[in-house]
Amino acid sequence: MERKKTSSEKKDLKEQNNRKNSSASFQGLIQVYTGDGKGKTTAALGLALRAAGHGFRTYFGQFLKGQPGGEILAVRKLSDLVTVEQFGRKKFLKITEDFEEEDYKLAEEGLKKCLEAMLSGKYQIIVLDEVNVAVNLGLLKEKQVLEFLDRKPADVEVVLTGRYAPESFLQRADLVTEMVCRKHYYENGVRARKGIEK
Repeated sequence: MERKKTSSEKKDLKEQNNRKNSSASFQGLIQVYTGDGKGKTTAALGLALRAAGHGFRTYFGQFLKGQPGGEILAVRKLSDLVTVEQFGRKKFLKITEDFEEEDYKLAEEGLKKCLEAMLSGKYQIIVLDEVNVAVNLGLLKEKQVLEFLDRKPADVEVVLTGRYAPESFLQRADLVTEMVCRKHYYENGVRARKGIEK
């Protein structure tokens, strides 16, 4: 006699069936949000929010970030649809400082976890937040990210964010948005504000 499915198992089965039905019409592409202007992570979070409104699941891997920000607090309220993991130390990393072995290890583990999430069949969108910066700083190799993109399933959208996107990422992408800073209040001494930048 077959045991009864729990409500959680029924929910997972329903979501898998919905995904099978929608994946035939969903074509996953590659997006890059880069440039020196504000808004790259915010744009990726907006995409995750829009996707959640349609019942899509997003995995949001944050490289170089280990500090709790407003986005982490907000996403906890959407935890059935948006998963965020951070792959950085608790302190803010400065480009001018030497990186520790832990920084390299966290970046490598982060890329591995993003790959697992992408191949799990659970998520329609995978965000590699600040991965462009991680590559620029040498914490990850450009080739590693390109190999990650080579394994992208047809029905999964991938978003790469961060300044300094290498040309190879731009060439692979189906959409490239470059945020350009024309004016910034940091220049007038305004620090990062709770709920706006953090």
